[in-house]
Amino acid sequence: MKTLLKLDLFQWFFVIAITVSFLLMQNQFVWLKEFPKEFIFPLSAILNSGMEWVVDYSGWFFKGISWFLEWPIKGVRWLLHFLPWTVTVFLFCLVSYIASGWGLVTFTLLATFYMVLIGYWVESMNSFSLVAISVPMAVLVGFAIGSWGFFSERAEKVIKPTLDFLQTVPAFAYLLPILLLFGFGTTVGLLASLIYSFPPMVRNTILGLRQVPSEIIESGIMSGASSRQLFWLVRVPTAWKQILLGVNQTTMASLSMVIIASIIGGTADIGWEVLVYLRKAEFGGSLVAGIVIALIAMILDRITSGLAKNSVTYKPREKSFLRRNKFWFLAITGVLFFYIMSFIFPILNQWPESYFISPAKFISNGLDVFILNFGTQIDYLKQVAFFFIMLPVKIGLQLSVSPYTWGFELTPFLITAYFIIMILFSSWCFFKFSKDVAVGVVLFSIFIYFGLTNMPWLPLILIYGLIGFKIGGLKLSLTIVASFLFITFTGVLPQALLSIYLCGIAVIISFILGSSLGIWAAHNDKVSAFMRPINDTMQTMPSFVILIPFVMFFGIGEFTALLAIIAYAFVPAMRYTEHGLRNLPETVIEAARMIGCSQAQLLWKVKIPLAMPVIMLGLNQTIMFGLAMLVIAALVGTTGLGQLIYIGLSKADFGTGMISGVSIALIAIIFDRTTQAWRIKLEKKTQ
Repeated sequence: MKTLLKLDLFQWFFVIAITVSFLLMQNQFVWLKEFPKEFIFPLSAILNSGMEWVVDYSGWFFKGISWFLEWPIKGVRWLLHFLPWTVTVFLFCLVSYIASGWGLVTFTLLATFYMVLIGYWVESMNSFSLVAISVPMAVLVGFAIGSWGFFSERAEKVIKPTLDFLQTVPAFAYLLPILLLFGFGTTVGLLASLIYSFPPMVRNTILGLRQVPSEIIESGIMSGASSRQLFWLVRVPTAWKQILLGVNQTTMASLSMVIIASIIGGTADIGWEVLVYLRKAEFGGSLVAGIVIALIAMILDRITSGLAKNSVTYKPREKSFLRRNKFWFLAITGVLFFYIMSFIFPILNQWPESYFISPAKFISNGLDVFILNFGTQIDYLKQVAFFFIMLPVKIGLQLSVSPYTWGFELTPFLITAYFIIMILFSSWCFFKFSKDVAVGVVLFSIFIYFGLTNMPWLPLILIYGLIGFKIGGLKLSLTIVASFLFITFTGVLPQALLSIYLCGIAVIISFILGSSLGIWAAHNDKVSAFMRPINDTMQTMPSFVILIPFVMFFGIGEFTALLAIIAYAFVPAMRYTEHGLRNLPETVIEAARMIGCSQAQLLWKVKIPLAMPVIMLGLNQTIMFGLAMLVIAALVGTTGLGQLIYIGLSKADFGTGMISGVSIALIAIIFDRTTQAWRIKLEKKTQ
């Protein structure tokens, strides 16, 4: 044991010694700090040449696919415009009743009438037409690939990393090849939505088919079922609940692409309305339109999740034909009734423009008044966060501490005192807690003094590689090192570090905020009920819309982007923390109470340690959400990989866009694998 401890300490001492040596010598040798340009691999030029060749020789084929896919979208759109709004609302309400009862019917009725009342019914149906085509396509593709992955281990080994790549590469990155191949138009939005939304269906199909109990399979085989019958009549029905959950997640992913599809499709849908108001920086108009997308998402989420829950409820087969098909008869009767009534009462066919009500101007005016009254406090908050948190992490205390920012100068005495205190604190942590905490303090003191963006490239790779080795073994370490080498040799390491710096701060704050709210909600039903619709709105509200209030309050800059990422990424931390704490074994909790644990001891020494694996899943998702929002945040002036993606998109530079997108995906995969390995370690400790 002592030998392993000595070896472990020697490894960290070796890496820290190299890091300090590089930091001290980097001013004399430029290559220590900045990767030499002559060694950068010209991957961008190679990718651009390859894409040009594909477009020149295969463009006609992809344009044909684009033309063919336009017709089903036009057909659904024509049908939704042809039907009176009352007929469509009735059908939504009927499906809501089938899925979840009268409570969902009430919500659906109010939500759809909101779209009518504010004058966005036509735009909402245009967006829904895209979802109505993309979701079934994504479900079919996802189910087929998932079934293939279930039956073939070789296929699964290829499918899973491909899904990781598709779900972590920012949508804007793969928009570029789609645009170059298919051109602008509605079909491009459809394909982008399809690519982005089918991975959840694949994962849930594989998981559902794999969870079918072996005794059910044996019963099917003993009944004489063929391989095809065993799949369609035994495996699929048993896995139906999990498959429908995949449909639910696919629907949500498709809706999240609505605005991006509007950018490249240029259609008069609700996403385009949000984009128009975003460009005008009109918070009221963008919020009113953005709520429509959130409402559509909530309706479809409740319907698909309700159908998934009801799918496992056994119901005896009705003998009467009318009883078996009562909802079909009700649908036909209701459609005919409202269709006829729309001719008698025109308001039931088309809501008059004179009856439109929109609170957009009232919301925008209220925001202006708030900024006018509290502008000084807002500026103070921005300066404190920027000078005392963001700058030290970005460029280090050595450059951020000055009489202008901190009120004093960083003298040699203060520098010496800083490192002495950190060494003493690290030593105390070593004896009080563990060597891991002590090493963490040393690394933190180095990073915070020199700044993440000023760290030499080689020690950075060694530090992250060794952290991966300690948490997840050699495989994780090699993944991290290979990913950072790709980022380094393609010349985007400086931008990657800027992205990691901003996203890292946002994730830490989001996780602390979200987990704190999750602990509160787990012990207070009123807080949980109050936060649930807020969480739903934050996760379904278009990420573009989330930017707008922060831009209005704080202007363009990194602080605005930081707040937007926090607002988007805190939700999974809260949800997973609450879920983990609410689903602990009652026997363990009762045993802890019987031995006299106080409420604080029960929380910190029993509940949180037991729920830590689930909470770690929340951290994992918080990181994924933060990286996803990072690209959107580039719209408000942040530098980093997100900005490179927009540059590639605006200049049709396929190479730059893809390298930046793949780099973000690699960063996401690094953190995903690291947090998963950490979670597995924690699960083993709690067993």
